[in-house]
Amino acid sequence: MKFLKKIRAWWRDLFRKRRFNMLNATDNSEEWHIHLSPASIFAGLTAFALLLFILILTLMAYTPVLELLPGYRTESDRMRESLVQNIIRLDSMERMMNDMMTYNEHIALVLEGRTPAARSFIESDSVRTDNASVLPSREDSLLRAEMEGNGPYSLTSNGGGSRREVREAMQLVTPIEGIIAEGYDIGQNRFGVRVAAAAGSRITAIDNGTVIQSLWTPENRYIILLQHANNLVSVYKNLSQSLVSRGQIIHSGDQLGYNIEPDADGADENELFEFELWSNGKPVDPEGYIVF
Repeated sequence: MKFLKKIRAWWRDLFRKRRFNMLNATDNSEEWHIHLSPASIFAGLTAFALLLFILILTLMAYTPVLELLPGYRTESDRMRESLVQNIIRLDSMERMMNDMMTYNEHIALVLEGRTPAARSFIESDSVRTDNASVLPSREDSLLRAEMEGNGPYSLTSNGGGSRREVREAMQLVTPIEGIIAEGYDIGQNRFGVRVAAAAGSRITAIDNGTVIQSLWTPENRYIILLQHANNLVSVYKNLSQSLVSRGQIIHSGDQLGYNIEPDADGADENELFEFELWSNGKPVDPEGYIVF
């Protein structure tokens, strides 16, 4: 009972008002007073704290005041740096995809017997193909005349010693044993040589390289493209069978397939093995590098 009486007395004291007054120091006259209870003081402090919390929350949510606080500005800078790094990565990936697309288009043009077109990039997100060839410079024209002429560095010269030195340095092997029926003639859109060989003969790689294409077409049967060092590409056409796959690493002399047989797959007996050699995207005479 005493405990309950104490609680009741405490509860009454909590709501009992007290008089707070302000006296004049000269004559002790009362100038101002107020009646407060402990409960009203607690309620006032609680309301003030709640109002202050709402005000601070509003400032943080709807104003840039966080930028002035230590730590938050650093986090914002990290987000900006991360965004910049992601943009740079996307740009690099886009350039790699454009290079891969250009390379595949050039390979397709080579297979069709056409000259690869120059690819131009405009100041936009789209990529367009310019079918016009790149205009050669004066230095390029002089170099082309020297290489295609009868000078000591000519690729088509039969008497110069430079072709023999290049051939020995590259150590290219013969892709097939046979006799050349039709030679290299770019004027007639013949970018390689046609070799008459025994049906079913082994066709081998001329040098170490990587298979970039291995496919079958109605016109040229099985076609194999090898990428070698020094931007050299070898093309093998009219195979009756391909023994390699795209992306495979090939060593010099490895077998790629077999020569076409006249009675296989409706093949004509006049169809011959074709071999092309491309250097830096341009066809060159295979006889200048390989002894058939």
